Amino acid sequence: MRFLLDDEQTAFARSLDALLTAADTPAVVRSWSTGDPAAGRALWSRVADLGVFALAVPEAYEGVGARPVELAVACVELGRHVVPGPVVETVAAAALLSGPGFTNLAKRFLPGVASGETVVTVALPGGGPYVLDGDVADVELTVTGGGSGTGEGRLWAAFASREGPRPRVRRSFDPARRLRAPRPGGELLAAGPQITAGAADALRWARLATAAQALGVGCALLDRTVAYVKRRSQFGVPVGSFQAVRHRLADAKIALEFARPLVFGAALSMDPADVAAAKVAACEAAYATARTALQLHGAIGYTAEYDLSLWLTRARALRSAWGGPDECRAVVLGLRQ
Repeated sequence: MRFLLDDEQTAFARSLDALLTAADTPAVVRSWSTGDPAAGRALWSRVADLGVFALAVPEAYEGVGARPVELAVACVELGRHVVPGPVVETVAAAALLSGPGFTNLAKRFLPGVASGETVVTVALPGGGPYVLDGDVADVELTVTGGGSGTGEGRLWAAFASREGPRPRVRRSFDPARRLRAPRPGGELLAAGPQITAGAADALRWARLATAAQALGVGCALLDRTVAYVKRRSQFGVPVGSFQAVRHRLADAKIALEFARPLVFGAALSMDPADVAAAKVAACEAAYATARTALQLHGAIGYTAEYDLSLWLTRARALRSAWGGPDECRAVVLGLRQ
């Protein structure tokens, strides 16, 4: 089955691509990695102005309603330009607070999320032991309890403090993904079984956004590698003319093109198994493309100063974020939720 974007979705993708191309995102990523979020926060506001975060927020809270297909379109472009920040976590938080039983919390937080004024990160069961960009986010949401899809959960909020020492950040494979343990305590926002149900829904949205970002990362890696092998010469001819090189690039292209309909198909259905399958396909395709890109670039691909490294490390990090391949395959097989 073929999934084609309509004219409005295509124009949205082009507008976002133009914005991010002009923003020099590699420089933004490098600043973010060193703990200087100023340029990243400015870019975050410009992305929000295009309505990206409003795509996960209901209209009642100044969003445009839950539109997973358009959100996937946006996340592909954000991945293609390796935009830093808790994009996936903001989407997950919006999905969590949009659920039934969260009206007061939605009124409190979601307008700021939609406008980009409030940067939110979140820690959910099934999302790993660390929170992303907690040192930059204005609000950190944490869900505790509830077991594996049953029982009563609790939703906590910790708010950024601009005073005192900054939280200690754990080193990540991707320097732009600044990880640390969730803040202990904080304000108890809500408790009850609706927290557990909302967390499961948020995890589904997080996996979709991660899959779409990985697809964009893989496409960028492929485009950059194709351009590089056309320029690099050996034995008097471009490296890209060698059959072995063409085969590696063709394999990467096929994997990405097979992942694309799974991502947009999952955005249409929002079935947990479809979303998990899309995440496996997109992340594995991006990771395989990263390995190909690294090999075909040669020694320069290993240097942190070369911009390719920003996409290489992101592909590896997204592969294990919000459920690794084995965990998502188990969801597809019905072995876990």
